[in-house]
Amino acid sequence: MIMRICFLIVIAVLVLQTSCKKDKDPPTSGIAVINNIRKFGTTYSVIGFLFSEAKLVSTLDTPPPDITVESDGTDLLLQANNLKDSFYMSGEYADASSAKTAFYNLTSATITLWEGLAYPIKANQVWIYRSGTEHYAKIRIISIIAEVRDGKDYGECTFEWVYQPDGSLTFPGK
Repeated sequence: MIMRICFLIVIAVLVLQTSCKKDKDPPTSGIAVINNIRKFGTTYSVIGFLFSEAKLVSTLDTPPPDITVESDGTDLLLQANNLKDSFYMSGEYADASSAKTAFYNLTSATITLWEGLAYPIKANQVWIYRSGTEHYAKIRIISIIAEVRDGKDYGECTFEWVYQPDGSLTFPGK
């Protein structure tokens, strides 16, 4: 009988531990790579980046990505699907070291004029992105590829990002 009670207590404790487990918040910074490869099904889609969930998502997902990349074979641009002017170029730098320093030192911003697209994007630029829900991310362009592949304009962007989920334009420094 005592063994049975002990067994039931152990089971109850295990059930409580697993049911009380708190979901981990997604990261608020990292490095991501997006491209403009189109996937065809009943409609076409591309993969973009969703800052609030810190992951790559399809334009067919709910919620859709915050940003996607597009190419004309020569230049690249970042676009948002939130019906707002959503980009501000904070700076363009001569080398990766200068861009990193500026990115890490960018702890707050005051923006008076937003742009509809981040265009043209180049390595060593720092951009600020505004979501449709007034949340912000800072983006450092690490590298880009803009070329023609298999007869199609191909674009790829590798970027470092920091997302500010509280709705302010204040970012942590490094």
